[in-house]
Amino acid sequence: MIKDDINTREDVALLVDQFYKKVRANAILGPIFNQAITNWDQHLDHLTTFWESSLFMGKPLKKKYTGNPLEVHVKVDKANNNSITEHHFGIWLNLWFVTIEHLFAGENAELAKRRARKMGTFIHLKIFEARQQNS
Repeated sequence: MIKDDINTREDVALLVDQFYKKVRANAILGPIFNQAITNWDQHLDHLTTFWESSLFMGKPLKKKYTGNPLEVHVKVDKANNNSITEHHFGIWLNLWFVTIEHLFAGENAELAKRRARKMGTFIHLKIFEARQQNS
């Protein structure tokens, strides 16, 4: 089967939706995400905007991303008794890659993998930095 690349907001929305179905069903990640997110439709739209902004820099976008993912993830870690580890990020990244590879192939699909890897590392470091500042 020939797969298309991630080229539109609709493609990003499909990726985000399918990915978070896996996250929500995951025995380790699901409880954290399902506790933190109260309005999944709104959250999925927000994350679609985030990933659209990340993947299509320089292109006109339907929506502009606003938010601070670092701050949000630090709060989620704190709400979970500082229990988020590199294992959580590894599962998250693996599910992201599996979802992309199932749906898409191409330059933007590879870019989405690279951006997720960098973002996961950066958020992971910020969580541990925040723990140090609060101890």
